Amino acid sequence: MKLLTHNLLSSKSLKGVKVGYPLRIVAKDVKINESKFNKEFVKKIIPKLDWQVFINAAVQIGHNNDLSDELIDDYENNDEFLKKVHHLLVEIEIINGELICPETDRVFPISDGIPNLLLNVNEVP
Repeated sequence: MKLLTHNLLSSKSLKGVKVGYPLRIVAKDVKINESKFNKEFVKKIIPKLDWQVFINAAVQIGHNNDLSDELIDDYENNDEFLKKVHHLLVEIEIINGELICPETDRVFPISDGIPNLLLNVNEVP
């Protein structure tokens, strides 16, 4: 699971959960897959990210890359910054671990890079 995916996931569909975001990450196996830097993609995706959730996720898996808690001004023209974001968004993948609901502590497994957010019958509202 990539951090880009994590930024979009929630456990709001669980019974009794109002927000369910952001899910906490416990990474057991993290892999780095180098890929060609796509500056335009990164520039377009940054405004769609919840920046604080993205940074916290990077910290949780031990790969912050010295990015600040605040999105920097004029990031579109800072190639070094964009490359760091690209690395976190695209190249780092959580292979095995867990996502944890912030309201219920319900654990969702990540296996072979795929988060399983399927609910049990008794968890559906």
